[in-house]
Parts: sequence; structure tokens; C-alpha cells
Amino acid sequence: MNDLDPLSAFASLLTDQGRALLDEVRDTEPAQELAVATRLRREHPAEFVSAALGQARLRQRAVVKFGAADAGRMYFTPNGVEQSTRASVAAYRARRFQELGVRSVADLCCGIGGDAIALARAGIRVLAVDRDPLTAAVARANADALGLGELIEVREADVTEVATAAYDAVFVDPARRGGRGRVFDPEAYSPPLSWAVRTALEAPLAALKIAPGIPHETVPAEAGAEWISDSGDVKEAVLWFGTGGTGPGEARSGGAGSVCATLLPGPRTLVGRGLPDPQVRPLGRYLYEPDGAVIRAHLVAEVAEELDGGGLIDETIAYITADSLKDSPYATAYEITDQLPFSVKKLKALLRERGVGVLTVKKRGSAVEPEELRRKVKPQGPNSATVFLTRVKGAPTMLLGHPAPA
Repeated sequence: MNDLDPLSAFASLLTDQGRALLDEVRDTEPAQELAVATRLRREHPAEFVSAALGQARLRQRAVVKFGAADAGRMYFTPNGVEQSTRASVAAYRARRFQELGVRSVADLCCGIGGDAIALARAGIRVLAVDRDPLTAAVARANADALGLGELIEVREADVTEVATAAYDAVFVDPARRGGRGRVFDPEAYSPPLSWAVRTALEAPLAALKIAPGIPHETVPAEAGAEWISDSGDVKEAVLWFGTGGTGPGEARSGGAGSVCATLLPGPRTLVGRGLPDPQVRPLGRYLYEPDGAVIRAHLVAEVAEELDGGGLIDETIAYITADSLKDSPYATAYEITDQLPFSVKKLKALLRERGVGVLTVKKRGSAVEPEELRRKVKPQGPNSATVFLTRVKGAPTMLLGHPAPA
């Protein structure tokens, strides 16, 4: 930022001149940045232009999470774009709070304010707290930019020193990235998961956002766990405290010890019933690929039970097979046409015979990378197919098929 520190550079973008400059660089493509910067620096300080172009890049990246309308008005930091909750997921969680009767939330580790925005849009009053001065300033600017300033109070503070007793609920989203990248140990979160759990237990109701890969054995006994995917991509896990097992929220995640998987859009929620693992059975006509949230929540058995004669193709692989086709919102069905031992040569010959030029490669339980396989088989032709690189009863196997009709 040259002579301006990041906070001062950001503050310059909130002035009338800053907003005008942001409008001017809004649609700048990466290849155009140098020419645009050179032109604008004849009229504006270099650090001012750099800040505006940097913000324009962040807004373009944020469209996938926030949509074009909101992203074009909001402000971001690089970490904020990377770590913020997708708007659809935040809106879903805000509705859950609303259904549980929550009217005020202490949003701890609020980041650039994505969850606070969703909560406020659900009519919930929010205290949004972050200890980083720039991040707190960005969250405040976002509340104002979206017309939610009256419902969102942004406070720059250490969340461990903030009193939350006056709020109906607490939401904590600990930072899961450090100086060396993603953090996998929950006690290395900032603040640590143990602190977040203690805070949740002191609140009437609480939700903790955690990484979806968290081991089930580390989930506190007092919490209900929910894994969430959006359009097939697993986004996060949430630990719910104090839902009590009754009321509107019970339809989605019960009380302590419950497990569920929620699929967006929808939402569609599969609640765990503690079923044993499905039996391994011979490959049938159809293969079902459970949604990632279902797999992370260990609810493959619940999906298999809904299918006629559904079972696993291998005791270690989360693919379900059945002889008949049955629609499930929690799994994608494929009709299998061929089963062959792993052999690139045999697969290449089969694809040539079928005239397959568009090949989708899926793998589970295989070390082969999809792009590597595509290079070797060189698919050509007018038809399409899906190949699964997996194991069937322990044997490396290739399954060829196509998506089953809905």
C-alpha cells in the first residue's frame, strides 16, 4: 500500500472519492490492471489506486459466495473472502436461529460480517466481534453498505473478553488458518475449540462453526452435530448447543448427541438413527454416490436403508449399490453398464468401442488421479460416460456407467 497502512488505505475507499474510484475500476479484468493503474495514477495517489484495484479483485472473487449484487457493494480482505461463510449457508443457519426463537446473537470472530449480515436479514440483532482492526472496519462498512447498520453492532475486541449474557444465543466461528495455512487441530483454532465449547455451554443456545473433517470422537457430548453441503460441496460442520430436543429446530438436528446432514439448496436434512454399517453385497445395476455431508456425518447406512436391498460394494468404500432405481435426495444414482478389473488398456479399448469422448472420472479408494487417467485413455467420440475408480470387495475395480434418469 506504499505510504498508507492497510487500515488507512481501506478508510480511503469509504470516502466519496473512494466510492467513485471503486465504481470506475469495478469491471477491470486482470489483463487490464496495469494499463488502468497507469492511467489512474496520473490523477490519484498510487496507494489509493492500488487499494481500489485490490478491492475490485476481491469483489470479483466474492461473487461466488455472496452473489453479484451483494459482492458489488461489500468490502473484503483477502482472508475475509477465503474464510467467510457462503451466503446460502449463512442464510440457512440464520433461519435455524430464527426458528429457535432467537432474537439476538453475539457473533464472535465475525470476520468481514457474512454471518452477521444473514442474521440481521432474518430480523435478529447482532453483536459482531473481531479483534483485528481492519477486519472489524470491513464488517462495519458491510453492515452500513447493505443497510443493516441498525441491527449490527461491530466491536473491535478480543472475543474471550466479551460478555455475552445479554444475548439469546452465541455463534462462534474460530479462525482455522494460521501463518502456515489451514489448521487441523481444533485446539490450534483461534480461539481454541475448548474455549468455544465452554462459552457455548454458558449460553442459552449456541452454534460453533468447525471444519467438516473434525473427528466424530472430538464432538462434545453436550452438542448436536450438523454437516452442511451446498450444491454437492461440503462447506462446514456446526455444533449446536441448547436446542433442547424440542421446538422447530428439532426437526433438523435434535439435542445433545444427535447427528445430521443438511443439503442445500432445500434444505433437506437427514437425521442419524444410529444404524449399523450396511452389509457388503454384490454389485447391482445401480451405484449410489452419497452426498459429501452424508459421508462426513457417517450416515451412509441411513441412505442405504432407504434403497431396496441397498448395500456397500466394499466395507471401506462409501458407494452404495442396489438392483432397482429409487430416487434419493441424499445420493446421486448411476446406472452401471460394465465392471472390469483395474486396467487402463482394457478401459481404453472399451471407451473406443463405445465412442466415448466425454469421460467423467470419479474415484474413491484409488490412488490414480482423474487427469492422469484421461491422458492415458485419450477418450474420443460423440458419447459420454462416467468411470468409477474404486474397490469392489477389496479388489481394484473400474465401473463404467452414466447418471440414472431422475
